[in-house]
Amino acid sequence: MPGPGMRGPMGGPGRRGQMAGGRRSKNPKKTLARLLRYIKNGYAVQFGVVLVCILFSAVAGVAGSMFLQTLIDDYIAPLLLEAAPVFSGLARVLLQMALIYAVGIASTFLYNWIMVSISQGILKKVRDEMFARMQRLPIRYFDTHTHGDLMSHFTNDTDTLQQMLSQSVPQMFSSLVTIIAVFVAMLVTNVWLTVFVLLGIAVMLVVVRKIGGQSARFFLEQQTSLGKVNGYIEEMIGGQKVVKVFCHEDKCKTQFDALNDELRENAKNANTFANILMPIMANIGNLLYVLVAVVGGTLALSGVVGDSITIGVIASFLQLTRSFTMPVTQISQQFNSIVMALAGAERIFELMDEEPEVDDGYVTLVNAKYDQDGNLTETPEKTNVWAWKHPHEDGTTTYERVRGDVRFFDVDFGYNPDKIVLHDVSLYAKPGQKVAFVGATGAGKTTITNLINRFYDIADGKIRYDGININKIKKADLRRSLGIVLQDTNLFTGTIRDNIRYGNLEATDQEIEAAARLANADDFIRRLPDGYDTMIDGEGGSLSQGQRQLISIARAAVADPPVMILDEATSSIDTRTESIVQAGMDSLMYGRTVFVIAHRLSTVQNSDVIMVLELGHIIERGTHEQLIAEHGKYYQLYTGAFELE
Repeated sequence: MPGPGMRGPMGGPGRRGQMAGGRRSKNPKKTLARLLRYIKNGYAVQFGVVLVCILFSAVAGVAGSMFLQTLIDDYIAPLLLEAAPVFSGLARVLLQMALIYAVGIASTFLYNWIMVSISQGILKKVRDEMFARMQRLPIRYFDTHTHGDLMSHFTNDTDTLQQMLSQSVPQMFSSLVTIIAVFVAMLVTNVWLTVFVLLGIAVMLVVVRKIGGQSARFFLEQQTSLGKVNGYIEEMIGGQKVVKVFCHEDKCKTQFDALNDELRENAKNANTFANILMPIMANIGNLLYVLVAVVGGTLALSGVVGDSITIGVIASFLQLTRSFTMPVTQISQQFNSIVMALAGAERIFELMDEEPEVDDGYVTLVNAKYDQDGNLTETPEKTNVWAWKHPHEDGTTTYERVRGDVRFFDVDFGYNPDKIVLHDVSLYAKPGQKVAFVGATGAGKTTITNLINRFYDIADGKIRYDGININKIKKADLRRSLGIVLQDTNLFTGTIRDNIRYGNLEATDQEIEAAARLANADDFIRRLPDGYDTMIDGEGGSLSQGQRQLISIARAAVADPPVMILDEATSSIDTRTESIVQAGMDSLMYGRTVFVIAHRLSTVQNSDVIMVLELGHIIERGTHEQLIAEHGKYYQLYTGAFELE
């Protein structure tokens, strides 16, 4: 069933639809400053070169425009009055202009090339940091955030950030530098015409604010709608069998049409405003261009401002006017992408700022052996003997062999502090014992195993492992001492051999095959086209559910841990295969402390102790025979049906 915040085939949009760009950045200045720190810390020199190139590019454009005045007034106009014109001077200044434009072109190419390298480098660092932080987050975070929402950080959010860094940022810097340089050049050329152009620019800014603001708003809504559509498609693809079984094709199509209509409407509005902005700005620029020519000509002919306005001045100023209006238009075009990128960057930083899993443990798990005096010592090679390594304040270190003694003392726990799901739970599992938990769904069986792993920390009470408070054991070492086989199998893209080796990266091929034989997986693996080297995808689509479960059991076997947790480990295996696998499981469990969660009560009859849970309380405990003799809850479950509903 869909979890919290998700969407079933009949549900409305869930959290998975909240993709990048679905809202404005709450603090754009802070987010932008944090992005600039990436440039400062790793790419300061390269970015400095980019700024210099942008300056050269802008100055080259302005110099070319201003050169028109000199070209017309000092070279072309005099030549028109000469009977035998000499073009050597004109050729020389034309060559100079060509060199200036060449510098501008080279500078533009260089800063764009460097900026692409900078943006990809920053994105790599951001993705690395995101992934590293994700690995350190507690299980609680993944239980409260959907996969689609997490994936959007690595896809949509980074895509918008890449566009901003590689295109918008250099374009904005270039436009701002150009505006400043052109404005100075215009003042130097003619103050009166500069004032007139500024009036035209004021009109353009009003248009940008009105139309650009609407465009940005609808682009954000478009991203939200796009996320909803993507999330719905993802869920429908994953749930196609359910959709078809319950004949919900028409209903799903209706829901998709509604989401698609919303996306179309927002995309239409966003692109309408974005598409009309450029023509309007271009036409205002063209109108301003014509008006500058008319006003300049009028001032020159009237003599109101003396002879300061010549044909060369007007030609140069017309070019400067074009150079002044174009960056304003470019900035307005980049505004939408910057708004979305900052919203995406803020989501990325929110993930990076999530509190990592706290680990105050100092006791570690090591391979050990006995020396000639019978003392336990640490050794780098695998010995099948595990020990807890205790460092002490006086600098000494002691070793204690792992026995697999797990005890709960008056444990209370709730996933939500306001709702306790385990109440005053006390239990013990002696070394080598097989302890089974039975009870209705939601009774707290899996919660107990989650606490042993420290996926969650208890609210009250104590949990001790070989007499050590589990809070004092490093989480990685604690979990390395626990082999787990879950009801839901998780395989990874790669060979079957690699998937089994996941339990112990140092395992040899012989150890992998031995683990597969122990789990009764060796036979079907060898019948596959490439045997242990057969490639499977992350879903293991070419394998049956039972075969995937057998591989996960083999993966736990190759880890060779002192304690095993089997959470519905055989629930996906047919009854005949289960009887065969159970023998292998018994071999796997021999000499280890084992916790078993099972709905099939037939699989727990040989347990050393069976605990019956109800609403977070242990209401019965004992062997199969003892509980049957008591005629309590277990007796009712066992005699009523082997399958616990």
